[in-house]
Amino acid sequence: MMQLLRDARLVCAKDLRIEIRARIVIAQVLPFGALVLILFAFTLDADSSVLPTIAPGLFWITVLLSSILAVGRSMAIETDNGARDGLRLSAMDGGSIFLGKVGAVVAELLVLEVLLLSGTFALYDIAARGWLALIATSLAATIGIAATGAVYGALAAGAKVRETLVPLLVLPVCAPVLLGATKAFESALHGRSGEAWPWIQLLGVFAALYLTAGFVAYEALLEEA
Repeated sequence: MMQLLRDARLVCAKDLRIEIRARIVIAQVLPFGALVLILFAFTLDADSSVLPTIAPGLFWITVLLSSILAVGRSMAIETDNGARDGLRLSAMDGGSIFLGKVGAVVAELLVLEVLLLSGTFALYDIAARGWLALIATSLAATIGIAATGAVYGALAAGAKVRETLVPLLVLPVCAPVLLGATKAFESALHGRSGEAWPWIQLLGVFAALYLTAGFVAYEALLEEA
């Protein structure tokens, strides 16, 4: 178990170092997410009373769409220069590689969410009340999205049209995450944290399901890719 966690930490650190040097999330994913929020804010500005109501849904739609870019980048790291072959030939267990990939995407998305949430508060005139529920929602939903993206990203890695295939696979499957995170955020923002926890539990179950499935199946998915 300790060796598995060490290998996962190495894969995660490797992906994050590459991202820090390339700055893809900052240069591409963050501007994309910010643009989506700004466009919706200007489009609905005529009816400003609607903005606080729809802000949770728009925020998580933006995060989900941005996650597709982050997942695509995570898979591209292994595709370039035959790096996936190096992973397959290494002594690392497929489960540890999966956990490392998920950890890196989670870290990138959490940074993105903090920045986007700050913009959402400013653009949509909302204030947070249930911070504990908001943090728990973000963690559970982000892990679920990252695990799902890692599974289907690896599944589509060998396809020539993987840039198109990944969104088609990930977006429908993440519908429960979008629903649960939106409902939990809405309850927390309106000071009804008690109503948020059942949705957070749903997000936790979803994340656990895909973490387990990915941990078990990732080595086979790498071989197929």
